[in-house]
Amino acid sequence: MTVGHHAPNPPTLFSFSSPDSLVLSLAEFVLNAQKEAITKKGRFAIALSGGSLPKQLRGLIDNPAVKWDKWQVFYVDERVVPLDHEDSNHRACTELLFSKVPIPEGNIHTIDPTLLDDLDELSDAYEQALIGEFAQKDAARFPVFDLILLGMGPDGHTASLFPGHELLAENSRWVAYLEDSPKPPSKRLTFTYPVINHAARVAFAATGKEKAEILAKVFDDPEAGLPASRVRPAYPGQLYWFVDDAASASVQFQKTPFKL
Repeated sequence: MTVGHHAPNPPTLFSFSSPDSLVLSLAEFVLNAQKEAITKKGRFAIALSGGSLPKQLRGLIDNPAVKWDKWQVFYVDERVVPLDHEDSNHRACTELLFSKVPIPEGNIHTIDPTLLDDLDELSDAYEQALIGEFAQKDAARFPVFDLILLGMGPDGHTASLFPGHELLAENSRWVAYLEDSPKPPSKRLTFTYPVINHAARVAFAATGKEKAEILAKVFDDPEAGLPASRVRPAYPGQLYWFVDDAASASVQFQKTPFKL
């Protein structure tokens, strides 16, 4: 998938009456993406972020339609801490999801915990893991994930891409690091926009009235350039938002009833 003369597809906004109904529909959406990917390629390449997202994936637990052995999981961003540290996205995803399902440990691609003292080596090693998964299978300048799942902070940041940060302009590296995150911990790794925007599908999940103001800005003032607004998958990629009615209360953008 390359950026050509096509403009990105407009986002699809699903708004649910409760966080629980969002969870059920998000699980259905993930399963649909999984089915399509396995039918086409025999594997499902997915990237996850941390924050509240792992909790919102609980609809996949005990779901017999999930083909965990076909999943290849990467992290959209990670805090530069040991994998069992309370700030680790991997730890959050493990506690809330992976420890409760039969996914093979080797299918989950973490940062290398032996390289935490060298951010250059750490980010290069994670990029090499991506190359190992994608380079032989997808003839593309950037990896093409079947699905990337994102959250959004109250400042409009997503992954570890923060408002006003120089990494917003990064257009060649797959994985970049920062040592000055405005939100602790300060040292992080993150996918760059070219990786996020080459995915076949990107989906945000955001709930709660504290997200209402920033969500309205993302949708109704995209030229403000908030990090979440810059997620625009290249055609034919698709962008979806899974939000609850509390988060979407101020959004003027048209909401779509959820169906696959």
